[in-house]
Amino acid sequence: MEERDAMLIARLIKDSKTLRDYMGQHQEYEKQLEEYNKQIYLTTEESLERKRIQKLKLAGRDKIECILAEHRRTEKRQRA
Repeated sequence: MEERDAMLIARLIKDSKTLRDYMGQHQEYEKQLEEYNKQIYLTTEESLERKRIQKLKLAGRDKIECILAEHRRTEKRQRA
């Protein structure tokens, strides 16, 4: 995550429950993936679950990016 994004998230998260929820989910998925990544070998089921979590994490990141992009557009319009 870019520093600029991290700063914007830190500013917006106080007032946005949606962003807080997405960030919480994102962090939870990251923890789960770290646990899978610690394992030397994954069963087929574990491998499928790891892939599923990766997809959920990516989808959540996309939603976070949409929130940030919308906020940037709004700020830009307000400045113009």
